[in-house]
Amino acid sequence: MSLLNEETRRKLRELNLGEMIDAIEQQSQDVGYSQLSFEDRMKLAVDYLYQKKYNSKVQRLIKQSKFRITNANYRDIYYLNRGLDQQKLLSLSTCQFIDSSSSVIFYGFAGSGKSYLACALGNQACMQGIRTRYIRTPDLLLMRDEATLTKQGVSKLLKKLSSYKVLILDEWLMDDFNEEEQHFILELIERRHDNTSTIFCTQYRKDDWHVRLGGGVHADAIMDRIVHNASWVYSGDINMREYYAKLNQLNLYD
Repeated sequence: MSLLNEETRRKLRELNLGEMIDAIEQQSQDVGYSQLSFEDRMKLAVDYLYQKKYNSKVQRLIKQSKFRITNANYRDIYYLNRGLDQQKLLSLSTCQFIDSSSSVIFYGFAGSGKSYLACALGNQACMQGIRTRYIRTPDLLLMRDEATLTKQGVSKLLKKLSSYKVLILDEWLMDDFNEEEQHFILELIERRHDNTSTIFCTQYRKDDWHVRLGGGVHADAIMDRIVHNASWVYSGDINMREYYAKLNQLNLYD
């Protein structure tokens, strides 16, 4: 027998508390709940409501983040004989670097799993309710080019990108920046500096950055706002694309 009449159901739905209806209905169908006090039953219903709301929020944040690898998970990171700093990665998974507005730089050769590590860390941020956004640097520059076609378009784009507590820039420094792109990148980094956290994925070590950024004062300014307050994480000695390709081929014959 239902414990809620239609009017109460309607009010709960208007309050966006449809999950509370489900919780109460579940209790009404299980005689075991009748042995509990009202306070205990209410606590269980609220716990159910909270978990449902929390899960929905996390899934919404993950979807809005547009991760390249949506199912990247810290639990699935491959460590064996890879040369990863597991302790550093586990420390980053707590997301305390976000509280201090620090950056994270995953560096290593192509195929070593930088994007996976960054997306896994981004998922950790989403699970803590933190707005995150993943963008390939070439796509970022295309967004900038499109923004120049409208009045205040670049300013609006910079404002939007600066609003994310965590921004993942993949394929960082893969291509050279022209002067306008340098200025845009500097402005973006400046706006995010000391207020947010940026995760970079790059094939280049710190010693190569200045040249890749075009040299000169823009390169100096960009590096000064990134490298001094960043965790550098080597992505390992194994080509993970090759590793999983071979693994999948072996599985075909299992």
